[in-house]
Parts: sequence; structure tokens; C-alpha cells
Amino acid sequence: MGTIKLGIIDDHKIFRNGLKATLEDCEELDLILEASNGKELVGLLTDKSPDVLLMDIKMPEMDGIQTATYVHQHYKHIKILALSMFNEDKYIVDMMKAGASGYLLKNAEPEEIIEAISTVYHKGFYFNEHLSITLIKQLVVNDHAEQPNNKADLNEREIEVLKLVCQECSNQEIADKIFLSVRTVEGYRARLFEKTNSKNLVGLVIYAIKRGIISV
Repeated sequence: MGTIKLGIIDDHKIFRNGLKATLEDCEELDLILEASNGKELVGLLTDKSPDVLLMDIKMPEMDGIQTATYVHQHYKHIKILALSMFNEDKYIVDMMKAGASGYLLKNAEPEEIIEAISTVYHKGFYFNEHLSITLIKQLVVNDHAEQPNNKADLNEREIEVLKLVCQECSNQEIADKIFLSVRTVEGYRARLFEKTNSKNLVGLVIYAIKRGIISV
């Protein structure tokens, strides 16, 4: 299995250096870029293509929410992990809506940071105590702009795949559970994004809650 190409975006150099020191012994990770803000990152992405970005929220010139929005629009293959000192729901929800696939506090243990990077890379999103199904439910209840106008016409197999996605199963795990090829599962995922008009996997979870496909 290859290494996960990683980028760190944070305006505090001391924190970046500390984070690099924390992660340098993990053979699964390969730090290929670092930037002090979103504007600097945008310039670097023309030459380098990380798999996962660890991104602060409060940064000068181009903050984490603006940067996550840009990356999600132009580099959909890059997964974003928000890394912040802020634990308020508003910051978490705003980052997830901007395209982040997980949210960590800066005081997280090194083991959790490494686990989150690996989980986001392999499964698409990472839930912890700060980003839970309860928070997703709150987003659904409060964000009327996200309410769908009509039902997506999902067949039984698509619903089955959607339920497994919401259980944080990878494509391989889903394939093994319902006896399909990984490529077929990837096709189902692509159709689910299209049919539900979801931007990311968190959007699929939100859709499933709204439609009563899963309960919280």
C-alpha cells in the first residue's frame, strides 16, 4: 500500500513544525507541502497534488472555509481535515458545508490525527466526538436551504449501498458485504452523488437522515 501524500496549511509556523515532528515517524504519511494560508496553498497546488490536507480555519488572506470551498471545487480528489482550536458547532458546520471531510481539535492526540488522516483517505470522511451523527442531525434541522425539493428515485440496491456508506464502510467493505465488485460499488456511489445532489459523503449522510433511510 502506498503512502498518503499530506499537506499542512496553518499560519502558525511553530504549530506546523510541531505537527510535522508529531507525524514524521508515521511511515504511512508523506508530507509533500505546507502553506501559511489558503492563497499560498492555491499557488502550490498547481505543481503538487496531496491526498489529504490538514487545514486551519482562522488564517489571513484566505481562511479555511474559503480555501476548503476552492479546493473542493477545483480538486475534488483532495480530502480536507479541518484542524482548529475552535470547538463551536458553527465552525464545524461551516467547514463541513465548505467541503471538509472531518474536523479535529488542535489538542487531539497524535494517534487520533493519524487515524483521522488514514480514515479520510481510505473511507472518505471521519467522525469523532466533535463531528457526530448528532451534529449532522442539527445541521439538517437548522439548515432549511439544504432541504431537497423532491425525492431522488433510489432503487433498493442504491439504498442498500447508501446505508453502508453511512456506516463508514469503504468501497471494498461494501463490495464484500453485498457481493459486488469494487468498481460496481464505485458506480453506485457516483449515481448516489448525482441523484441526491450531494457534494460529498457528509451530504449523503444528511440526505439519508432527511429521508428516513437512517435514523439517529
